Amino acid sequence: MELHQPTRPIKIGWVLILLGIVYSIVIRYQHTLTGMNEVDGAIGVLLGLYICSHPAANVVDKLFFRRGPGRLFSTKRSAVLWLAHNGVVLLIGWVVMFIGTTRFFTKMD
Repeated sequence: MELHQPTRPIKIGWVLILLGIVYSIVIRYQHTLTGMNEVDGAIGVLLGLYICSHPAANVVDKLFFRRGPGRLFSTKRSAVLWLAHNGVVLLIGWVVMFIGTTRFFTKMD
């Protein structure tokens, strides 16, 4: 049986990291995406939830749909790198959700 290499979820993870960083930078320096804090906040919360859903789905996939711990990863290094990558994606998603949530309580100048 062939060992499955999760290249597609890793590529998607990098795209989500980039998307989260771009949203954070735009909000930080432009202070708005649409001109309305409520809409910017909703975009941030929904984007953050979407970003966080991918690492969660990856973990559920690895834990429940790949039988046997020996078949999860080819080496311990790949397991640690996979876990670190999913952790970074999850952290970026939390940051985007936090920024989006704070937009609801920020007054426009």
